[in-house]
Amino acid sequence: MASSRGQAAAALWYVGPGRGEIREEPAIEPGPHDVRVRALHGALSRGTERLVFAGKVPEGEFERMRAPFMGGAFPFPVKYGYAVVGRVETGPSELRDRIVFALHPHQSVFTIPAGAAVPVPEGVPPRRAALAANMETALNAVWDAAPGPADRIAIVGAGVVGSLIAFLCGKLPGAQVILVDIAGSRAELAKRLGVGFALPAAAPADCDLVFHASGTAAGLATALGLAGEEASVIELSWYGTGEVPIPLGEAFHSRRLRLVSSQVGRVAPSHRARWTPQRRLAAALDLLADPALDALLAPAIAFADLPAQLPTIFAPDSGVLCQLIDYR
Repeated sequence: MASSRGQAAAALWYVGPGRGEIREEPAIEPGPHDVRVRALHGALSRGTERLVFAGKVPEGEFERMRAPFMGGAFPFPVKYGYAVVGRVETGPSELRDRIVFALHPHQSVFTIPAGAAVPVPEGVPPRRAALAANMETALNAVWDAAPGPADRIAIVGAGVVGSLIAFLCGKLPGAQVILVDIAGSRAELAKRLGVGFALPAAAPADCDLVFHASGTAAGLATALGLAGEEASVIELSWYGTGEVPIPLGEAFHSRRLRLVSSQVGRVAPSHRARWTPQRRLAAALDLLADPALDALLAPAIAFADLPAQLPTIFAPDSGVLCQLIDYR
């Protein structure tokens, strides 16, 4: 692929701890098996991207943490992100003018292999499609956990991924699904997603399965405390360079609990022999057809305003769930 004269792309770069800027770079002329995508909407990941923004990616994870089509190198400067919805301007006829989702950094126009552009189903609005990467993470976690009908399931942490897990588990027949969070305001979100809600002190114990997605040591302690005899706690939080104390004393061993990591980088072992990442991402997009999921979307901000807004968006007390980006 070669640079195309006369055109430029604008991209968000993280350039130092707590600093981002938009840089211009040459647009890339598509090859015969590529598509050029004009971005419409995007989404920030308040979990992973907050750590990237703060320069807290561990050196030992620099290679594994590289996102598709990432620019630069950790810690800085780095062009990072993985949620863009856009329209195909140039490419194979079956994709031309289609709305697609791509695991690509935040950028106004970009060229990628045609296979990396996943068509957005007609029943999924482009803005909601920006949740696809988060839904893919949630789907993989549910596969890792293998919940069943009538299970009592708690999800600690009502962020985007935790809420999507609750949404998926809430579809199981007879399942008692409780979203647990320290913010009582998230009760309305749980109601819209069709699941229960509880503050940590009031959450039901003796759960058959617990997911942890709060990103805090206190949340992990809560998750372990809610797990019943021989139950599993599925850990989705990633702490970067942080060290997190885990309460493995008291009844952790006598109750024979299991603490299991879940990470979207590879398809869950239960599905890996049959599912490719591309098939999983397409399934995640299909799962976004429910309008109830719009409750996770924060009002969009203009792409040009991102650098100034990043500190506020990533602040622990911002209350933002999925921060939408508007490129138009």
